[in-house]
Amino acid sequence: MSGFDGVSAHSDEPHRAGLAGRLNWLRAGVLGANDGIVSTAGLVVGVAGATTSATAILTAGVAGLTAGAVSMALGEYVSVSSQRDTERSLLAKERAELATSPEEELAELTAIYLARGLRPETAKLVAAELTEQDALSAHAEAELGIRPDELTNPWHAAGASALAFTVGALLPLIAILLPGPGIRVPVTFAVVLLALAGTGALSARLGEARRAPAVARLVVGGALAMTITFGLGQLVGSSAL
Repeated sequence: MSGFDGVSAHSDEPHRAGLAGRLNWLRAGVLGANDGIVSTAGLVVGVAGATTSATAILTAGVAGLTAGAVSMALGEYVSVSSQRDTERSLLAKERAELATSPEEELAELTAIYLARGLRPETAKLVAAELTEQDALSAHAEAELGIRPDELTNPWHAAGASALAFTVGALLPLIAILLPGPGIRVPVTFAVVLLALAGTGALSARLGEARRAPAVARLVVGGALAMTITFGLGQLVGSSAL
């Protein structure tokens, strides 16, 4: 019974690994949305402090949204491309070593499993069977922590980053344009702080962290950013008159 349970538990590992990957993507999406919310909210609230013109606010908001989304996408593309290039180089080196020194590589893999606590005969058997099944994957995962068939696509990463930022940025932009001039700033403050509280709670849940500190950091930071930019907007607007 215990042996059967052990097999069942091991069969869950790929699902847990896949779930961890999806959670990392979701967490990155939440962070991208937070960036869009805070940066765009600060921008449009600052412009609203200087002028009541909806056209000026819309122009600044759309410009900020576009620039931010492009910047996020470009940064993510460059970062993931560099990481992917490094991983490909390491895999190529590992592939060459397997072709030229298979016995040494098998001994190296056996030593890795020995270091992880397996008995010598078990470590040798595991290393041999994994090498026979897929030598490159076995060595890449054990030695490098890389799955050859799961390299991150930089275009996917860039698109996801830009989309998350855009979704977050649309919230304060819509919130400040719909109400009248007299209440647009308070409404935007309320909407943005509620959104940040929600994303803070979600990010804490995904990271299995305490909710209150995560929410407090985002809400206080967002409120501070909007207060500063609104004050600067009023100062610049009054100076220009």
